Amino acid sequence: MTWRLGLVAGEPSGDLIGSRVLAGLKSADPRVQAEGIGGPHLQGAGQEIWHPMHALSVFGYVDALKRLPTLVTTFNDVKRRWLDKPPAVFLGVDAPDFNLRLESRLKAAGIPTVHFVGPSIWAWRYERIHAIRQAVSHMLVLFPFEEAIYRKENVAVTYVGHPLADAIPLVPDMSAARARLGLDNNARVLAILPGSRASEIRLMAPRFLQAARRLQQYDPGLHCVVPMVNAQRKAEFDDIARLNPVDNLHVTMAHADSPAGRPVAWDALEACDLALVTSGTATLEAALFKRPMVISYVISPLMRRIMAWRSGQQRPYLPWVGLPNVLANDFVVPELLQEQASPEALADALRAYLSDEALVARIQSRFEGIHRTLRCDTPARAASAILKVAYGRI
Repeated sequence: MTWRLGLVAGEPSGDLIGSRVLAGLKSADPRVQAEGIGGPHLQGAGQEIWHPMHALSVFGYVDALKRLPTLVTTFNDVKRRWLDKPPAVFLGVDAPDFNLRLESRLKAAGIPTVHFVGPSIWAWRYERIHAIRQAVSHMLVLFPFEEAIYRKENVAVTYVGHPLADAIPLVPDMSAARARLGLDNNARVLAILPGSRASEIRLMAPRFLQAARRLQQYDPGLHCVVPMVNAQRKAEFDDIARLNPVDNLHVTMAHADSPAGRPVAWDALEACDLALVTSGTATLEAALFKRPMVISYVISPLMRRIMAWRSGQQRPYLPWVGLPNVLANDFVVPELLQEQASPEALADALRAYLSDEALVARIQSRFEGIHRTLRCDTPARAASAILKVAYGRI
């Protein structure tokens, strides 16, 4: 007899993580049938997609206000479906603004709720722990230090590691990635990852391209590879690249030679010598590929004011924003944010990697340690925790 899992993932990273967890669940118990919101990875893993994940893909409060009608309609539809026909358990993957509200309604109706990828309460708005405690039956966390936080707050929690650490090899194959991208094995390659959202492309791409141009004045043979998640983002980036020309620029999307389900950014990160990365999951991916990087982020003045008002904070609790530095508890790689993120400063920070092999080796060693800590068969661990919750309802 089959049993139903409600599942919502609202970002490309959540779609990928969710698909690996769903695969782990199906391996442990083939009777599970998933339904809800997701993207191509979850659909490929067998989830019935009621709404595509881009229905929830918003950036910040301004974008959320613009898309509020769609968000409300989607929220009400999935809530109604699951209240009318309750699943054995609900799994929310990231997307905390949407999922925690939904989990609160479902849990109040007696449906067990599991949330995977804890909101970064260790950096912003710790008071969200009260809403989490009310909404979540069991929390699954990616990072070891998070487990103690939730236990202290009497939230059932399991550390499951990070599925990306299982999926990304401990020893990257640069030559194979370069072959897929058509890059010379002897070239020096910079990966440029300006983000996956339109607002990030608009704010980050010009300064990243200008930084690359400055770096090429030091290393004229430098090649730049830029992965784009879809054709729309690529068109937006191409428009910016025409105004900020860079030599040896390779803009890539998913291609036939890449293994199925492999994110387009992974080829760029596996092929590169160094990376310029917008803060987010991509920084962890770069660390798992052992690539020295410069982390950057810029938001508009309006968004900055709204975030400060919403959170009551001018900056995170921690001195770092990049996940590799948070996990290392140290500034392993530079973070250039807001006014600091000038093309000149970005280029100078990257240039250090081109001239200091010992620095690169130290960073790679730190990243290998992070990789080994996070590599613990996340799909199996997460599946075990979810099944313990679900079996009380099956």
